[in-house]
Amino acid sequence: MASLARIAALPQGAMQIVGRGWFHLLGGLMLAVVAPAFIRYDGNPGFPQPGSAWNTIVGITLAVSVGFHVLTKVTRFPEVRATSYVFPCFVGTYGVVLLIFFFFRIDYARSLFLGSFILCVIWFFHAILLTRLRTRAAFAVIPIGSVGRLRGVRTADFSMLASPVFPERLPDALIADFRADLPGEWEHFIADWVLGGRPAYHVKDAMEMLTGRVDIEHLSENSFGSLDPALGYRNIKRVLDVLIAILLLPAFFLLTLVVGAAIMLGSSGPVFFRQERVGYRGRLFKVLKFRTMTHVPDVGAGSREAAMTRAADPRVTRVGRVLRRSRIDEIPQLFNVLKGEMSWIGPRPEAKPLSTWYGEELPFYSYRHIVRPGITGWAQVNQGHVVDMQDVLGKLHYDFYYIKYFSPWLDVFIAIRTLWIMAGGQGSR
Repeated sequence: MASLARIAALPQGAMQIVGRGWFHLLGGLMLAVVAPAFIRYDGNPGFPQPGSAWNTIVGITLAVSVGFHVLTKVTRFPEVRATSYVFPCFVGTYGVVLLIFFFFRIDYARSLFLGSFILCVIWFFHAILLTRLRTRAAFAVIPIGSVGRLRGVRTADFSMLASPVFPERLPDALIADFRADLPGEWEHFIADWVLGGRPAYHVKDAMEMLTGRVDIEHLSENSFGSLDPALGYRNIKRVLDVLIAILLLPAFFLLTLVVGAAIMLGSSGPVFFRQERVGYRGRLFKVLKFRTMTHVPDVGAGSREAAMTRAADPRVTRVGRVLRRSRIDEIPQLFNVLKGEMSWIGPRPEAKPLSTWYGEELPFYSYRHIVRPGITGWAQVNQGHVVDMQDVLGKLHYDFYYIKYFSPWLDVFIAIRTLWIMAGGQGSR
């Protein structure tokens, strides 16, 4: 930690270099590829030769490069503790390389591979930790229009400009309400700012970037055009959903034996719970879960109150609390995934009475059905389970953010964060 403290004391210019992505990648390649290879060289003039050592060097180079790319894509989303994603990202890329070695029976040097992985994780953890400790996003704000909403954001620093003059210490970017009636001198200021190669954001876009929520205020071609999810990735995602569900089927059957026995011993009723919910394109389907509540026939067709699960709900059984906290109760939905009714990741499907109620009260609520609903999603990892109308509105804004930034990187981020939440049991009811 003393070395970290010395690095943290570097001047601002040096810290800007240390915080650059290319510096992180170069350092990772030097420490996790070149250094282990040099140690393995040990004076052997013929190293590396075609064989296990050379195969390993090629493999770890790919693992470090691809892992860094995934890490930078995943950690660009709001409220990300980047250091928490270093280990999962590189476990994934090194794991894929290891599987390739295994299935194609490619010789590799185990000590070189393991040493590279350990050094890689150590380097990127400390490099990102140092960068995050020393940097905090700073924005200059033109104090006209609806920029007052920025006061509620705690993840960045904002300085209101008193006049259209460049500040002595330039911030990371400029924020302004481009829909407001800006005086001519402020318009010239924005033009000069952008011509200088500095980013400028509309206040609504800045709020999305900093909060992870998209607030649709009115119908407009621009809003719905930007919220149209990528068709190409939708098709790829569907294939991945099916493959993952098929791979998990054997584990699901074993899990059902254990969980099913616990549910039957804990309370009377069926092992599985089915409920009618609103899904993709507004179509109704029966969601499948492990039963976590006392059995009440046809609860899915009941009232709005019956469809809600509130905090400390007395209907939840003792076994059900454990299943809900660990999210194991959701696993049977892999059959909904196989049938095309759900995806692993997407907006959470609501029971029909609740969906009808929310649709009547909240503008554009039905637009969340433009993608397949998910077992987990952006709203779930940020907000958890909610039922009150104001909280549902916030959840809807998270769903719109997911649809607008629909991408494999966001799905990877959600998947990793879901695993952390499952381990900790946050947000369950």
